[in-house]
Amino acid sequence: MRVEYSGVSVELGGARVIEDVSLSAETGTFVGVVGPNGSGKSTLLRCVYRVLTPAAGTVTVDGADVTAVSLAENARNVAAVMQHAPFDIGFTAREIVETGRLPHRRRGVPSSAHRRAVDGALAAAGAADLAGRGFGTLSGGEAQRVLIARAFAQEPKVLVLDEPTNHLDVRHQFAVLSAARDLGVTVIAVLHDLNLAAQYCDRLYVLSEGSLACSGTPSEILVPATIRRYFDMGAHVVPHPRLGVPQVIFDDEG
Repeated sequence: MRVEYSGVSVELGGARVIEDVSLSAETGTFVGVVGPNGSGKSTLLRCVYRVLTPAAGTVTVDGADVTAVSLAENARNVAAVMQHAPFDIGFTAREIVETGRLPHRRRGVPSSAHRRAVDGALAAAGAADLAGRGFGTLSGGEAQRVLIARAFAQEPKVLVLDEPTNHLDVRHQFAVLSAARDLGVTVIAVLHDLNLAAQYCDRLYVLSEGSLACSGTPSEILVPATIRRYFDMGAHVVPHPRLGVPQVIFDDEG
């Protein structure tokens, strides 16, 4: 499904924190939203999964304004991995992942299809070995993998990832982003690691002070001048030896 932000502005506490942002994610593409802390990245994403409502502009999924459809319908289309997810620590990891099936379930005992979806999601997120653990006993990285599995179990058409690699070790960072890409759905992700963004994203949008600063392919965006201007860091950019995508070597004296 195609996602489009058209002239979106967001207010929090009476202050305008997002100003007139327009961006799109074509069906099946992996789009990254990058920028310095406080630039509005997470706030922007919250509009598509309806935690926030724009003060102006629209967010559409498959042409439908997300504020005009039911929460249940939106949940069948859009799954989100948030930075801070409030879950009862008394749940097991598997029970957390099973909540991802709620938009698809009718009353009664979960079907074998639901159980297969949960099993597959746990495996894809590298969390199968955590299924019987209490969620409150998990490390930050383990809990993150369970929450990602929950989103996978939802079988969305659009997957929204807000700093999905937060707390993950290197192996699981790559495994989770690869699994998200392999779903074949539209992915919109806030990423702080520019090298991961270069490897997984088809297109990048740079936010700065609540506005869209620039957008383009990773090769167009990840150049020393742009990195210096928006991230206040010197950088050398070299091609990945196998993939050819840009890789950033930071230099605070550059």
